[in-house]
Amino acid sequence: MIGALDGGVSNALWLFVAAFGASALGGVLGMASGIFIVPILAFLFGVDIHAAIAASLVSVIACSCGSAAPLLKERLTNIRLAVVLETATTLGALTGVFLIGIIPTSYLYLLFAAILAVSAQQMLTRRREAVQVSVPGSRSWATVLRLHSTVPDRTGGAATPYTVGSVPLGLLLMYGAGLVSALLGIGSGVLKIPAMDTALRLPIKVSSATSNFMIGVTAAASAGAYFVRGDIDTALAGPVALGSVIGAIAGARMLMGLSGDKLRIFFVIVLVLLAVAMAMSGFGVHLKT
Repeated sequence: MIGALDGGVSNALWLFVAAFGASALGGVLGMASGIFIVPILAFLFGVDIHAAIAASLVSVIACSCGSAAPLLKERLTNIRLAVVLETATTLGALTGVFLIGIIPTSYLYLLFAAILAVSAQQMLTRRREAVQVSVPGSRSWATVLRLHSTVPDRTGGAATPYTVGSVPLGLLLMYGAGLVSALLGIGSGVLKIPAMDTALRLPIKVSSATSNFMIGVTAAASAGAYFVRGDIDTALAGPVALGSVIGAIAGARMLMGLSGDKLRIFFVIVLVLLAVAMAMSGFGVHLKT
């Protein structure tokens, strides 16, 4: 099934390098490595998409473990919110497990492309909006669950408070994110960050950090199904997972030094490029490498 990866040490090294780069980029954007590793394995290494998704899920778990710690130390992660949202995301992932193998491969590519395009549009729309200072409602879910928090000031000043928006809408979007994660092996960060940015109205760095904290749990909920199906190849997943851990730590450290506006623009550019590539593959147009 993975005949293109029989080159031994050389192939393992290239897989490690690719996973390192993908995880570093994913760590910056809070999306883990899955959204990049699936296209890389499918396009550059000629791996079957289901095997690529299985290896990606393993890397997502490793990526989350590697990048979450530095962000927790910097107090960018909203842990209470992550726990609440993860209940919906995990349920969505378990639902997606039952759909594995049912949806045709071309539909998976097109679904991936559509999700990326919508996410990019949401991020751009949020960027054009004026910043609004809102007073949390006393009966809102976020207030009752004490989800509002602050963003630390790296210059040594006072922390900036922020309020969490519509938690019910956020839970609905997180369910969809978990569903897509199980089908595509992308760690669901590509949907979690736009959801946190638009529905929950979180600062972009808080969205990225909280997503990094959550993605490993979501991936673990669906990785077991791929293992039972025999789609996880250790020769493929091993170097990918190792590169993901190291790359995720590097990406998390880069995230802490980026401004919110630059991070948002970078996020949108990456989403658009990946959406085009996956749409081409869905329509049967493959780039020659």
